[in-house]
Amino acid sequence: MNIALFGGSFDPPHIGHDEIVNLALKNLDIDKLVIMPTYLNPFKESFFLEPSSRLNLCKKLWGCLDKVEISDYEISQTRPVATVESVEYLYSKFDIDKFYLIIGADNLKDLDKWSKFNQLKNLVSFVVATRNNINIPKHLQKLNLNVNISSTIFRESLSLELIPAQIKDEIKTILREKFMEKKLEVIRGVLETKKAEEIEIIDVQNDSYIAKFVVIATALTGKHGLSLTDDLEEALKPLNENFLGVEASDEWSVIDLGDVVIHLMSEECRAKYNIEELLEKLNQMKK
Repeated sequence: MNIALFGGSFDPPHIGHDEIVNLALKNLDIDKLVIMPTYLNPFKESFFLEPSSRLNLCKKLWGCLDKVEISDYEISQTRPVATVESVEYLYSKFDIDKFYLIIGADNLKDLDKWSKFNQLKNLVSFVVATRNNINIPKHLQKLNLNVNISSTIFRESLSLELIPAQIKDEIKTILREKFMEKKLEVIRGVLETKKAEEIEIIDVQNDSYIAKFVVIATALTGKHGLSLTDDLEEALKPLNENFLGVEASDEWSVIDLGDVVIHLMSEECRAKYNIEELLEKLNQMKK
């Protein structure tokens, strides 16, 4: 059996990855193409998307293609896995005559730093996907890409034009969730730094409420509450968040971000209106 291994973070899968898959199936003499997302790249410290999300995206994008197998081997190890280990795993699983290892041209400069490289190069034939006009030695087989894209470029631009159509909806949903996490993190950070008290973030996504989250905090004085409003507006600007509406008073200020509503209240006002209890009642009524 002739197989090719295409491993990587796929964080997230993009149109460059998609072209590599199609070129490999078209140009390599293989019976199987194994696509294997990493749990964590040995040369990186973190990931953008959770391993399970990346695996599912790969399955949706390529799992139905003839000759393609999406492997969870590295992700199931829940640790960084050296390429040579994955290669040996596939040798133990299949009766292999020829083993192609697909890498990006940007990997060439550090290839000799890979774990057990001398052993690895005796196990595989490298196939290099071109990128950025990087010079590729003539003895190596190439896959000539027509796009110059990386997951890093996507994470910096967040342009959905770089994502294959089959998984755009999933990426949109994931990005919305990640933006929400960041937004709530910024809001809590501002309130804590600026000395607001009794900060609560309540998830109301399953309740009969206009927003997805409600943030409630106690302001020390009326002036403090108004100042917190200004601080929040400034801190949320880098996330392109605009206040859809603000109703401000010394006792109670309400900030409407659409999917998040922030209540900044005096201690007396908060005790009197008890929004937390109101939201709990709404939740009980829905049940």
